[in-house]
Amino acid sequence: MAEVTAATVKQLRDMSGAGMMDCKKALNETNGDIEAAVDWLRTKGLAAAAKKAGRQAAEGLVGVAVQGTKGAVVEVNSETDFVAKNEQFQSFVKAAAEAALQTGDDMDALAKASHADGGTLGDKLTSNIATIGENQALRRAQSVEVGEGAVVSYVHNAAAPGLGKIGVLVALESAAPADKLEALGKQLAMHIAAASPLAMSGDDIDPAVIEREAAIAREKAADKIVGKPPEVAEKIIKGPVDKFRKENALLTQAFVMDGKTPVQDVIAAAGKEAGSPITLKQYVRFQLGEGIEKQTSDFAAEVAAAAQG
Repeated sequence: MAEVTAATVKQLRDMSGAGMMDCKKALNETNGDIEAAVDWLRTKGLAAAAKKAGRQAAEGLVGVAVQGTKGAVVEVNSETDFVAKNEQFQSFVKAAAEAALQTGDDMDALAKASHADGGTLGDKLTSNIATIGENQALRRAQSVEVGEGAVVSYVHNAAAPGLGKIGVLVALESAAPADKLEALGKQLAMHIAAASPLAMSGDDIDPAVIEREAAIAREKAADKIVGKPPEVAEKIIKGPVDKFRKENALLTQAFVMDGKTPVQDVIAAAGKEAGSPITLKQYVRFQLGEGIEKQTSDFAAEVAAAAQG
């Protein structure tokens, strides 16, 4: 029997796309014969993952997990929305969210985190690709934490507890009672899910985004600023830009629950009522597939092409 080493396991994994634990088992079953191990994996349906890796994964689920004063949110993608209903896939997303409590936004560390079934999350993902039959990907993760207070989560369009299309975490720093922070945090998280703020405050919004809005405002006000001194022209442009900042920064947005009160005033009022100041330290909002340009295909053309060989 040929010796099963880490190098041969890695070689088999590179050849097959199967998980590390599956490769090790295959080599043990075939006395260390690489080619026989590939065939063994194929008979078990575990060598197909590599072939699926190039297919676009833009569906899937966002998962959240909260433990004490720490929370994490992850996005795991699949090719179709159908897989999001798969219990095996949902279980993986939950495991990934729980692991992200420790790894934060370090995706390499997340993929190397241990999985309850043995091996790593990365190994389990590769195995899932083969058994479920679709490409899947650990796309992103983030965690938040407070020293004192509460981290509150909310999931919109939930497919199961803690899993859905939009996941939000709100980190509240305060000595206020837990029930007060939970109630406020839930409302703020629902607001964030609905209003999709670009940043906490106007000053935090990406300068490139602000410059684009300024260019649009300048174009719209072209007739009004012709012949005006530069300082006057800038004042005319400043109004729309300031309005954009206000409407897209979380703290100055109108609270969705009443449509008028700035979020920062809602937080201040809640702190006064609870008898302890409340600070919104951080928030995270993940929406499934945001930033992914989904591919479109002509099914009839694909069928015709296949028929022509």
